[in-house]
Amino acid sequence: MARRFCTQAAFGLLLAVATLSAPRAHAAEVFPVRLDQAALLKLPEKVSTIVVGNPMIADVAVQSGGLVVVTGKGYGATNLLALDRTGTVLMERSIVVKGPDSTSVSVYRGAERETFSCTPDCERRITLGDSANFFTQTVTQSDVRTGAATAAGSRAAR
Repeated sequence: MARRFCTQAAFGLLLAVATLSAPRAHAAEVFPVRLDQAALLKLPEKVSTIVVGNPMIADVAVQSGGLVVVTGKGYGATNLLALDRTGTVLMERSIVVKGPDSTSVSVYRGAERETFSCTPDCERRITLGDSANFFTQTVTQSDVRTGAATAAGSRAAR
C-alpha cells in the first residue's frame, strides 16, 4: 500500500514538472474590429506576406509606414498572419469582428430585422442579418441615388 502511494506521488510530481517545463503555445493577441469599420494595425519590420484566414470576416489593405488597415466585413473571428520572405511568422493576430456600436437600433417584426443608425436621427442602415426585403430595398435606393449623383456630375462637367 505504501509503495503504491509512493508510485502515485512520484507520478504526480513527474507530471507536474513536465507540465511546468513544457513549452506553452501562446495564443494570438485579439484585435477587435467593428463590422463595417476600419482599424489600424502596426506591422513588424520585414513583412513580405500578409494572410487573412477568412476574408469574408475581415479584409486588409497595406499602407506605407508599416501599417495595415483592417476592415470588419462579417461577424466572427479569423486570423491574420504576417510572414517574412522565408515564411517565418513575424506576427499573428486573432481578428474578432463585432456588431455595430450602441448608436444602432434593431427593429424586429417577427423574425424580420431592420437596422437603423441613430446618430442622432434614425436612418436605414444595412447590416448583415437584416431581412432580405429591407436589405435589398436599402441597397437599391443607395445604388439609384449614387447613379443619379454620378449622372448629374457628368452633365455638369460638360
